[in-house]
Amino acid sequence: MQKSDSIQCFRSVAKSGSFRFCPGGMLKSLPVLLVLLAITAISAKGQTVQADQTVQGSANAVSQTRKTAAPVSEMASSADAVSQSRKSLTFGYISYDSVLHAMPAYATAMRQLDNLKAKYEAEAKRVESDFNKKYEEFLEGQRDFPQTILQKRQSELQELLDRNILFREESRRLLAEAERDLLAPLHARIGSLLRVIGEERGYAFIVNTDNNACPFINPSQGENIGPIVVERLR
Repeated sequence: MQKSDSIQCFRSVAKSGSFRFCPGGMLKSLPVLLVLLAITAISAKGQTVQADQTVQGSANAVSQTRKTAAPVSEMASSADAVSQSRKSLTFGYISYDSVLHAMPAYATAMRQLDNLKAKYEAEAKRVESDFNKKYEEFLEGQRDFPQTILQKRQSELQELLDRNILFREESRRLLAEAERDLLAPLHARIGSLLRVIGEERGYAFIVNTDNNACPFINPSQGENIGPIVVERLR
């Protein structure tokens, strides 16, 4: 087989991609053929590796995109939840003392308490007047009293003074207890009504604004229910 025939055979093999017997020169052309096949295999392998790398790169890009998108999505969902919570959170507020003082029963309770105070005050004044009278008598006669009478009068005055102090302290305690007892039904009624109104209007809570407890209340979320409570307590 001539050199030109061998070359033609190799070209046929390279072009067709399959082996074809070329008479006369196959043994001589075998090394060249093997080189051609090796080059073809390496080229095909390189294309396969490149394709695998491209696919892997695309998969990594998708995975990275998902990882990046997940926190953003979670943050967006969290922000939406907070926004929705703020929009849905509503509450009521009142001046508790104003509501209490507006109740008709409060005026009645205060009259009863004032009457009781007047009685305790009258008794305290009587004891004080008795003490002042005895003290004046003591001052007038102390020069003429024997020592034993003088000591007796001094003991009586001290006892009266101590009793008057104890009576005033006890009066304050009893008046405070009487006020609690008189106002307890009113507090219970207000508390019960506030629970009812809070449930009816879907409030998260009800705030007492007395003593500047709430310097600022957002009118879009808080509602002044004082007039409603006063109306229902009448």
